[in-house]
Amino acid sequence: MQIPKLFEDSYEFPDPNSANEDGIVAWGGDLHPSRLINAYQTGIFPWNSENDPLLWWSPNPRLIMELNNFKISKSLKKSMKKFTYKFDTNFIEVLNQCSSTIRNDQNGTWLHKPLKHSFRMLHDIGIAHSVESYLDGELVGGLYGIVVGKVFCGESMFSHVSDASKAAYAVLVKHLKEWGYDFVDCQVPTGHLQSLGAHEVHREYFLMRLNNVNMEKLEHNWRVEDSIMVS
Repeated sequence: MQIPKLFEDSYEFPDPNSANEDGIVAWGGDLHPSRLINAYQTGIFPWNSENDPLLWWSPNPRLIMELNNFKISKSLKKSMKKFTYKFDTNFIEVLNQCSSTIRNDQNGTWLHKPLKHSFRMLHDIGIAHSVESYLDGELVGGLYGIVVGKVFCGESMFSHVSDASKAAYAVLVKHLKEWGYDFVDCQVPTGHLQSLGAHEVHREYFLMRLNNVNMEKLEHNWRVEDSIMVS
């Protein structure tokens, strides 16, 4: 099938269910924050290497994390006690660390400069957020994502100390439950996230869940000023 091309004068997307067998909905357009917001609200996200065409995805199956299904092992519980945690205090550095971390299954990074710039703009308007793990005052792990209604769309994480990103994820899930969120969109299946309790669902089911909570904006403070100690 021919993949539709997007143009810079319109932020509309094709039906995500029209994606090809690889999950690609469209290509082209730009990374304007308004386009990104519309994409995530529609169940679509960008994913491409810096020198490749801009691709927009809605994969099938989709990986989601039901908040009550998050698995904390005994070893993770023990490891979590050595970190402190903060929200939205070091968003740009989390982005930089996520983009520079070398991963075994990737040649280069999909989190390139134009995309980081757009995510920074989304952070400035309260849509993109980070969770950070600190050890002795040093940032050693974390993650960031996009909020769509009552859904947290997880984008990327990094860890320089064992369990630092898993611990940040556990703290995120704890607060999402307290704040009334519905689930975490993990996008594509990975063994790492599945080991923490994420599971695959059909794209149509994911889109139905997303649409049901898309406009239910939650009012709470993401900027947790004090460090969070896990007992």
